[in-house]
Amino acid sequence: MRMEMTDPGIDLVQPFQIERTGLRGRVVRLGSAVDALLAPNAYPAPVASLLAEAMALAAVLASGLKFDGVFTLQLQGDGPVPLLVVDVTSGGDLRGYARFDEGRLAAGPPFGDAPVPRLLGAGHMAFTVDQGPATNRYQGITPLEGATLSDIAHTYFRQSEQLQTAIRLAAFDPATPNPPKRAAALMIQRLPPDADAFDADVDWEEEWRRAVILMSSVTPAELLAPDLAAPAVLYRLFHEDGIRIFRPRPLRYRCRCSSDRVMRMLHGLARSDRHALSENGVITVTCEFCKAVYRASDKDLDAPAEDA
Repeated sequence: MRMEMTDPGIDLVQPFQIERTGLRGRVVRLGSAVDALLAPNAYPAPVASLLAEAMALAAVLASGLKFDGVFTLQLQGDGPVPLLVVDVTSGGDLRGYARFDEGRLAAGPPFGDAPVPRLLGAGHMAFTVDQGPATNRYQGITPLEGATLSDIAHTYFRQSEQLQTAIRLAAFDPATPNPPKRAAALMIQRLPPDADAFDADVDWEEEWRRAVILMSSVTPAELLAPDLAAPAVLYRLFHEDGIRIFRPRPLRYRCRCSSDRVMRMLHGLARSDRHALSENGVITVTCEFCKAVYRASDKDLDAPAEDA
Protein backbone atom coordinates (compact mmCIF):
# COMPACT_ATOMS: atom_id res chain seq x y z
CA MET A 1 0.00 0.00 0.00
CA ARG A 2 1.42 3.40 -0.97
CA MET A 3 1.20 6.05 1.76
CA GLU A 4 2.15 9.72 1.74
CA MET A 5 4.85 10.20 4.39
CA THR A 6 5.27 13.97 4.48
CA ASP A 7 1.75 15.40 4.71
CA PRO A 8 1.48 16.55 8.36
CA GLY A 9 -2.22 15.70 8.52
CA ILE A 10 -3.08 18.14 11.29
CA ASP A 11 -6.50 18.43 12.99
CA LEU A 12 -7.86 15.04 12.06
CA VAL A 13 -8.85 11.59 13.27
CA GLN A 14 -7.10 8.82 11.33
CA PRO A 15 -8.82 5.42 11.77
CA PHE A 16 -6.80 2.28 11.02
CA GLN A 17 -6.72 -1.50 11.40
CA ILE A 18 -3.79 -3.80 12.12
CA GLU A 19 -4.37 -6.41 9.47
CA ARG A 20 -2.84 -9.54 11.01
CA THR A 21 -4.68 -9.23 14.33
CA GLY A 22 -7.77 -7.24 13.33
CA LEU A 23 -7.12 -4.69 16.07
CA ARG A 24 -8.76 -1.34 15.37
CA GLY A 25 -7.41 2.05 16.33
CA ARG A 26 -7.36 5.78 15.74
CA VAL A 27 -4.76 8.53 15.68
CA VAL A 28 -5.70 12.11 16.55
CA ARG A 29 -3.40 14.95 15.49
CA LEU A 30 -4.16 18.52 16.59
CA GLY A 31 -2.36 21.71 15.67
CA SER A 32 -4.29 24.81 14.65
CA ALA A 33 -7.26 23.68 16.77
CA VAL A 34 -5.06 23.80 19.88
CA ASP A 35 -3.70 27.21 18.88
CA ALA A 36 -7.19 28.60 18.34
CA LEU A 37 -8.49 27.26 21.64
CA LEU A 38 -5.58 28.57 23.71
CA ALA A 39 -5.22 31.95 21.97
CA PRO A 40 -7.93 33.93 23.85
CA ASN A 41 -6.93 32.51 27.25
CA ALA A 42 -3.97 33.41 29.42
CA TYR A 43 -3.36 29.88 30.67
CA PRO A 44 -0.09 29.11 32.46
CA ALA A 45 1.97 26.70 30.34
CA PRO A 46 1.27 23.55 32.44
CA VAL A 47 -2.48 24.21 32.33
CA ALA A 48 -2.41 24.90 28.60
CA SER A 49 -0.49 21.67 27.94
CA LEU A 50 -2.90 19.61 30.05
CA LEU A 51 -5.90 21.16 28.30
CA ALA A 52 -4.36 20.39 24.89
CA GLU A 53 -3.83 16.78 25.96
CA ALA A 54 -7.45 16.60 27.14
CA MET A 55 -8.54 17.83 23.69
CA ALA A 56 -6.73 14.90 22.09
CA LEU A 57 -8.21 12.46 24.63
CA ALA A 58 -11.75 13.74 24.09
CA ALA A 59 -11.37 13.57 20.32
CA VAL A 60 -10.03 10.01 20.28
CA LEU A 61 -12.69 8.75 22.71
CA ALA A 62 -15.52 10.47 20.80
CA SER A 63 -14.25 9.14 17.47
CA GLY A 64 -14.97 5.57 18.59
CA LEU A 65 -18.64 6.24 19.34
CA LYS A 66 -21.63 6.41 17.04
CA PHE A 67 -23.61 9.47 18.09
CA ASP A 68 -25.27 12.58 16.73
CA GLY A 69 -24.73 15.35 19.25
CA VAL A 70 -22.03 16.37 21.73
CA PHE A 71 -19.43 14.31 23.59
CA THR A 72 -18.20 16.10 26.73
CA LEU A 73 -15.12 15.20 28.76
CA GLN A 74 -14.99 16.80 32.23
CA LEU A 75 -12.29 16.52 34.88
CA GLN A 76 -12.98 17.83 38.38
CA GLY A 77 -10.59 17.78 41.31
CA ASP A 78 -9.44 19.56 44.45
CA GLY A 79 -6.13 20.74 42.99
CA PRO A 80 -5.06 24.10 41.52
CA VAL A 81 -6.98 23.19 38.34
CA PRO A 82 -10.38 22.26 39.80
CA LEU A 83 -12.21 22.01 36.47
CA LEU A 84 -11.25 21.14 32.91
CA VAL A 85 -13.87 20.66 30.18
CA VAL A 86 -13.59 19.67 26.51
CA ASP A 87 -16.47 18.87 24.18
CA VAL A 88 -16.57 17.45 20.67
CA THR A 89 -19.54 17.45 18.32
CA SER A 90 -20.31 14.52 16.03
CA GLY A 91 -19.28 16.87 13.21
CA GLY A 92 -15.76 17.31 14.60
CA ASP A 93 -16.04 20.72 16.32
CA LEU A 94 -13.82 21.02 19.41
CA ARG A 95 -13.80 23.53 22.25
CA GLY A 96 -12.67 23.55 25.88
CA TYR A 97 -11.61 25.56 28.91
CA ALA A 98 -9.93 25.19 32.29
CA ARG A 99 -10.36 26.95 35.62
CA PHE A 100 -7.23 27.41 37.68
CA ASP A 101 -5.92 29.05 40.84
CA GLU A 102 -2.78 30.94 39.89
CA GLY A 103 -1.65 31.30 43.51
CA ARG A 104 -1.90 27.57 44.20
CA LEU A 105 -0.10 26.79 40.95
CA ALA A 106 2.80 29.05 41.85
CA ALA A 107 3.03 27.71 45.41
CA GLY A 108 2.96 24.04 44.42
CA PRO A 109 5.79 21.70 43.40
CA PRO A 110 7.19 21.64 39.84
CA PHE A 111 4.93 20.33 37.10
CA GLY A 112 7.05 17.20 36.51
CA ASP A 113 5.71 14.00 35.00
CA ALA A 114 2.59 13.72 37.16
CA PRO A 115 0.15 16.40 35.94
CA VAL A 116 -2.97 14.73 37.36
CA PRO A 117 -2.06 14.76 41.08
CA ARG A 118 -0.08 17.99 40.69
CA LEU A 119 -2.75 19.99 38.84
CA LEU A 120 -6.09 18.22 39.24
CA GLY A 121 -5.64 16.53 42.61
CA ALA A 122 -8.26 14.05 43.81
CA GLY A 123 -11.59 13.91 42.01
CA HIS A 124 -13.14 12.25 38.98
CA MET A 125 -13.30 12.20 35.20
CA ALA A 126 -16.71 12.04 33.56
CA PHE A 127 -17.74 11.88 29.94
CA THR A 128 -21.22 12.39 28.61
CA VAL A 129 -22.84 11.79 25.23
CA ASP A 130 -25.77 14.15 24.69
CA GLN A 131 -27.86 13.54 21.57
CA GLY A 132 -30.64 15.99 22.36
CA PRO A 133 -33.64 16.38 24.66
CA ALA A 134 -35.54 13.39 23.26
CA THR A 135 -32.75 10.89 24.01
CA ASN A 136 -31.13 9.42 27.09
CA ARG A 137 -27.70 10.67 28.07
CA TYR A 138 -24.86 8.20 28.33
CA GLN A 139 -22.31 8.91 31.06
CA GLY A 140 -19.15 7.23 32.27
CA ILE A 141 -17.31 8.21 35.48
CA THR A 142 -13.94 7.15 36.85
CA PRO A 143 -11.72 8.46 39.66
CA LEU A 144 -8.61 10.53 38.98
CA GLU A 145 -6.25 7.62 39.68
CA GLY A 146 -2.80 7.75 38.13
CA ALA A 147 -0.18 10.28 37.15
CA THR A 148 -1.47 11.14 33.67
CA LEU A 149 -4.66 11.43 31.65
CA SER A 150 -3.72 8.19 29.89
CA ASP A 151 -3.65 6.46 33.28
CA ILE A 152 -7.15 7.72 34.08
CA ALA A 153 -8.51 6.54 30.72
CA HIS A 154 -6.97 3.11 31.28
CA THR A 155 -8.56 2.96 34.73
CA TYR A 156 -11.97 3.61 33.19
CA PHE A 157 -11.64 0.92 30.55
CA ARG A 158 -10.33 -1.62 33.08
CA GLN A 159 -13.23 -0.97 35.46
CA SER A 160 -15.95 -0.91 32.81
CA GLU A 161 -17.12 -3.67 30.56
CA GLN A 162 -15.67 -1.99 27.51
CA LEU A 163 -13.28 -3.38 24.92
CA GLN A 164 -9.63 -3.83 25.84
CA THR A 165 -8.14 -0.44 25.11
CA ALA A 166 -4.69 1.14 25.18
CA ILE A 167 -4.09 4.89 24.80
CA ARG A 168 -1.02 7.08 24.31
CA LEU A 169 -1.32 10.86 24.65
CA ALA A 170 1.10 13.68 23.94
CA ALA A 171 1.06 17.47 24.11
CA PHE A 172 3.62 20.23 23.80
CA ASP A 173 6.20 20.47 26.58
CA PRO A 174 5.20 23.28 28.98
CA ALA A 175 8.86 23.71 30.00
CA THR A 176 9.88 24.65 26.44
CA PRO A 177 9.74 28.39 25.65
CA ASN A 178 7.10 29.15 23.00
CA PRO A 179 6.64 25.58 21.72
CA PRO A 180 4.33 24.84 18.76
CA LYS A 181 0.91 24.21 20.30
CA ARG A 182 0.21 20.61 19.34
CA ALA A 183 -1.44 17.53 20.85
CA ALA A 184 -1.97 13.95 19.74
CA ALA A 185 -3.52 10.65 20.77
CA LEU A 186 -3.08 7.05 19.66
CA MET A 187 -5.58 4.39 20.69
CA ILE A 188 -5.95 0.70 19.85
CA GLN A 189 -8.85 -1.56 20.81
CA ARG A 190 -9.37 -5.29 20.77
CA LEU A 191 -12.68 -6.08 19.10
CA PRO A 192 -14.74 -9.17 19.98
CA PRO A 193 -13.44 -12.07 17.83
CA ASP A 194 -15.20 -12.82 14.58
CA ALA A 195 -16.48 -16.40 14.95
CA ASP A 196 -15.92 -17.13 11.25
CA ALA A 197 -12.35 -15.79 11.29
CA PHE A 198 -11.36 -16.93 14.78
CA ASP A 199 -8.21 -19.07 14.83
CA ALA A 200 -7.96 -21.19 17.96
CA ASP A 201 -4.23 -21.71 17.36
CA VAL A 202 -3.49 -18.01 17.78
CA ASP A 203 -2.64 -16.73 21.25
CA TRP A 204 -4.82 -13.61 21.08
CA GLU A 205 -3.77 -12.39 24.53
CA GLU A 206 -0.15 -12.53 23.43
CA GLU A 207 -1.01 -10.72 20.20
CA TRP A 208 -2.74 -7.98 22.19
CA ARG A 209 0.26 -7.60 24.51
CA ARG A 210 2.58 -7.41 21.52
CA ALA A 211 0.49 -4.67 19.89
CA VAL A 212 0.44 -2.68 23.13
CA ILE A 213 4.22 -2.97 23.45
CA LEU A 214 4.67 -1.75 19.88
CA MET A 215 2.25 1.13 20.45
CA SER A 216 4.03 2.07 23.67
CA SER A 217 7.29 2.50 21.77
CA VAL A 218 6.02 5.60 19.97
CA THR A 219 7.56 8.77 21.36
CA PRO A 220 5.80 12.07 22.04
CA ALA A 221 8.09 13.65 19.45
CA GLU A 222 6.83 11.22 16.79
CA LEU A 223 3.19 11.78 17.70
CA LEU A 224 3.63 15.55 17.57
CA ALA A 225 6.08 15.86 14.65
CA PRO A 226 4.74 18.40 12.12
CA ASP A 227 6.55 16.68 9.23
CA LEU A 228 5.40 13.13 10.02
CA ALA A 229 1.98 12.09 8.73
CA ALA A 230 -0.28 9.84 10.80
CA PRO A 231 0.05 6.92 8.31
CA ALA A 232 3.84 7.20 8.59
CA VAL A 233 3.64 6.94 12.38
CA LEU A 234 1.45 3.86 12.08
CA TYR A 235 3.73 2.27 9.47
CA ARG A 236 6.74 2.68 11.76
CA LEU A 237 4.90 0.86 14.55
CA PHE A 238 2.94 -1.89 12.82
CA HIS A 239 4.35 -2.41 9.31
CA GLU A 240 5.28 -6.04 10.04
CA ASP A 241 1.62 -6.86 10.71
CA GLY A 242 0.17 -4.75 7.91
CA ILE A 243 -1.78 -1.53 8.28
CA ARG A 244 -5.08 -0.63 6.65
CA ILE A 245 -5.66 3.13 6.60
CA PHE A 246 -9.24 4.38 6.45
CA ARG A 247 -10.50 7.78 5.36
CA PRO A 248 -9.49 10.47 7.91
CA ARG A 249 -12.12 12.69 9.51
CA PRO A 250 -11.42 16.41 10.03
CA LEU A 251 -11.40 18.17 13.39
CA ARG A 252 -11.53 21.89 14.03
CA TYR A 253 -11.85 24.41 16.84
CA ARG A 254 -15.30 25.99 16.86
CA CYS A 255 -17.28 27.41 19.75
CA ARG A 256 -21.05 26.98 19.70
CA CYS A 257 -21.91 30.14 21.62
CA SER A 258 -24.07 32.79 19.92
CA SER A 259 -26.13 35.85 20.74
CA ASP A 260 -29.34 33.83 20.27
CA ARG A 261 -28.19 31.15 22.73
CA VAL A 262 -27.27 33.77 25.31
CA MET A 263 -30.61 35.56 24.94
CA ARG A 264 -32.52 32.29 25.34
CA MET A 265 -30.51 31.49 28.46
CA LEU A 266 -31.16 34.91 29.98
CA HIS A 267 -34.85 34.77 29.13
CA GLY A 268 -34.96 31.49 31.04
CA LEU A 269 -33.98 33.26 34.26
CA ALA A 270 -36.47 34.85 36.62
CA ARG A 271 -36.77 38.62 36.17
CA SER A 272 -35.41 39.23 39.66
CA ASP A 273 -32.33 37.13 38.86
CA ARG A 274 -31.75 39.01 35.62
CA HIS A 275 -31.97 42.35 37.37
CA ALA A 276 -29.49 41.13 39.99
CA LEU A 277 -27.01 40.44 37.20
CA SER A 278 -27.59 43.80 35.56
CA GLU A 279 -25.14 46.68 35.86
CA ASN A 280 -26.26 50.10 34.64
CA GLY A 281 -29.14 48.43 32.83
CA VAL A 282 -26.97 45.94 30.95
CA ILE A 283 -26.13 42.27 31.55
CA THR A 284 -22.72 41.18 30.26
CA VAL A 285 -22.11 37.50 29.54
CA THR A 286 -18.66 36.14 28.68
CA CYS A 287 -18.36 32.70 27.10
CA GLU A 288 -16.03 30.56 29.21
CA PHE A 289 -14.87 28.68 26.13
CA CYS A 290 -13.92 31.40 23.65
CA LYS A 291 -14.16 34.57 25.76
CA ALA A 292 -16.69 36.15 23.38
CA VAL A 293 -18.62 38.91 25.17
CA TYR A 294 -22.40 39.37 24.79
CA ARG A 295 -24.45 42.25 26.18
CA ALA A 296 -28.20 42.54 26.67
CA SER A 297 -30.18 45.45 28.08
CA ASP A 298 -32.85 45.11 30.76
CA LYS A 299 -35.35 46.52 28.28
CA ASP A 300 -34.62 43.79 25.73
CA LEU A 301 -34.79 41.07 28.36
CA ASP A 302 -38.06 42.28 29.85
CA ALA A 303 -39.68 41.90 26.44
CA PRO A 304 -41.29 38.52 25.62
CA ALA A 305 -38.76 35.89 24.49
CA GLU A 306 -40.17 35.74 20.97
CA ASP A 307 -39.41 39.46 20.56
CA ALA A 308 -35.77 39.03 21.62
